[in-house]
Amino acid sequence: MAAAYSISRTDILDAPAAAIFAHLEDFHAWENWSPWEQVDPDMERRYSGAERGVGARYEWSGDTKAGSGSMEIVDAAAGRQVVIDLRFTKPIKGINPTTFTLTPLGPDSTEVTWHMTGRRGPFLRALSRLIKMDKILGEQFERGLASLGRAARTGPAPGQP
Repeated sequence: MAAAYSISRTDILDAPAAAIFAHLEDFHAWENWSPWEQVDPDMERRYSGAERGVGARYEWSGDTKAGSGSMEIVDAAAGRQVVIDLRFTKPIKGINPTTFTLTPLGPDSTEVTWHMTGRRGPFLRALSRLIKMDKILGEQFERGLASLGRAARTGPAPGQP
């Protein structure tokens, strides 16, 4: 099993690219759509750095299912792309560069690709023989993209007009 891995999912969302981008570049808005936000209702969240966009940081610490880690937006092109430095600290350490790419298809339709890469250490390589990461994480990405589309259609991200 290869050490490097890559997981991507793409969906066409019935929302304008600008509305979707607003929900991606503001970590406060992730509570409205991210599939992992509901894993641990008591999860601790800390926001720092920029309010949104490049330099915005989000840290979480939760139970064994939620784990702990951080995200920082390291690049963003309005309405087109958000690049995140995603780092897990528990239960397994990992660095997973993550990119959301938005392609406007019309005034109220956007193709969104959620792409994450990483490296598996020996433990994860062994575990990956039993648990198919692409299937499990891919299903989470699919749910997240559907929720992102609903959130972008129902209203602005927090702090947006």
